[in-house]
Amino acid sequence: MKILVSCLEASANLHLKEILTHIDGVEICGIFDKRFGAALYDSKEFSAMGFVEILPLIFKAKRALKQMVELAKTCDKVLLIDSPAFNLPLAKAIKEANLKCEIIYYILPQVWAWKPKRVAKVERYCDTLASILPFDSKFYHRSQYVGHPLLDEIDIQKNSYDKNSIISFMPGSRRSEISRLMPLYKEVAKNINGKKLLVIPPFLANNIAEYYGNVSEFEIVYDTKEALIKSDFAFICSGTATLEAALIGVPFVLCYKAKAIDIWLARKLVKLKYAGLANIIFDFMGKEPLHDELIQEDANAQNLIKSYNNYNENKFIKAAKELREYLKHGSAKSIADMILR
Repeated sequence: MKILVSCLEASANLHLKEILTHIDGVEICGIFDKRFGAALYDSKEFSAMGFVEILPLIFKAKRALKQMVELAKTCDKVLLIDSPAFNLPLAKAIKEANLKCEIIYYILPQVWAWKPKRVAKVERYCDTLASILPFDSKFYHRSQYVGHPLLDEIDIQKNSYDKNSIISFMPGSRRSEISRLMPLYKEVAKNINGKKLLVIPPFLANNIAEYYGNVSEFEIVYDTKEALIKSDFAFICSGTATLEAALIGVPFVLCYKAKAIDIWLARKLVKLKYAGLANIIFDFMGKEPLHDELIQEDANAQNLIKSYNNYNENKFIKAAKELREYLKHGSAKSIADMILR
């Protein structure tokens, strides 16, 4: 069996890695982390953040889309993971080419946040809709909840804290995120006691000075889960790591800075109370938010330090249990079964 994979994000590639452990012998082609095989494009080539920074990638994306449709002609199935800006046009192009391969969309577009009209497109162009959030079914008519991928990857849940004064700093994986948060993180690190871990994606291991500058204040860690398990607290850029921390039970604050135009557009277009996924899930569960969210001008050293000094560890331990009960189980085996059936 041969499948076309479209997996552009760093976090999505972690989920793909888990799926591949269940589909031995299946050939994959397309866009993904080149560690997994001979990719048409390495997923890092499509890394961007925000409405403006994605623009230089448009021409490359158009070329890649045509190449992916050609590859689909030789495949039995198509697996699209997240990234609707690229994957929805790809699904449409494959269907319009009258190809018979089944299209599985895993990690559905977040229509509960913005662009609700995407529901019709997803259901028109995709054969199987694999949801990772139980409340997706309120928006998609034929989605199947398959579990959440982080429960495949996170097998440790804190029930107590060692009080080792270990603090993790996570500035994200994209250059734009890192450049905006690192000056703030360095200022905070100088004003709090304890061991400071700086979490860096493995693919940036050879570019630390270029991306992060002087990091002598920190111990470098390349594994998010490892850092969170060790930590008593974390400063986290918005993204998957916020839910990872919540599932482990690590107290944290979300910190986010972006271009002013990106924030303006997001506030106009995104119909949510919160930015962090854990807070969004708790809102759908009818519960109070779990963690502080410090965005733009609120993301300053004084506010970050205040969040660090005032966190309630028992609240995060309880929340981890509630989230695990709500999300139930991992999703990799379910997706593998969909591919192999």
